[in-house]
Amino acid sequence: MEGMHEVLLMDAFVSPEVVPHFVSYGILSSVILIVAALAVRGSLRLVPRGFQNFLEVVVQAMLSLVEENIGHKWGKQLFPFICTIFMYILVSNLMGLIPGFTASTANVNTNAGMAIPVFLATHFYGIRVHGIKYINHFLGPIRSPAAIVLMLLMFVIELIGHIARPLTLTVRLFGNMVAKHILLLVLAILAPLLIPGLILALGLLVSVVQAFVFTLLSTLYLAGAVEEAH
Repeated sequence: MEGMHEVLLMDAFVSPEVVPHFVSYGILSSVILIVAALAVRGSLRLVPRGFQNFLEVVVQAMLSLVEENIGHKWGKQLFPFICTIFMYILVSNLMGLIPGFTASTANVNTNAGMAIPVFLATHFYGIRVHGIKYINHFLGPIRSPAAIVLMLLMFVIELIGHIARPLTLTVRLFGNMVAKHILLLVLAILAPLLIPGLILALGLLVSVVQAFVFTLLSTLYLAGAVEEAH
């Protein structure tokens, strides 16, 4: 399996012994995003056309998602962070559809590199907004001296749930991207001339959906941190 993986990659950039493929392809995804942003900024039009129009649609959709879930005040501050994650995951996922390339998101290290900052940002903004009262998010709806045992139990449950968040974000994206890669490879071998269009359409759908799911969950985690505890 490992030998087949190396043949498919065709050592497109550098030897994997020097720089792992998920690092080189991750860097390439970042470069593509930077170049695209600079190209659009250098040719902005009042009436968008072409690639500028496509990017504005994507950015506006992300802005609406963030503001609807987090609110205008904090959503405006968190929007660049969340939108960057979405764009990076989307480009990385789509790169896996190109023959000879692979998705950097098919590696747990890349996904953990995005899930951990989401985890840290969640609690940073939770403390920034609520201060010491942020602890109320972990104590459950019943808070009284008589319910101290229940509060401690809720605290442990909430703590475990929060610690598991970066793990679930990492593994979910990793598992889906690896499964997509294997499925597309098997279908391409079984029917290379029959259904290539359907194979690419399936890969495109999975790539977009997984980027959106990661972004949506990140948005909801941040929204839960800045809202008032109930």
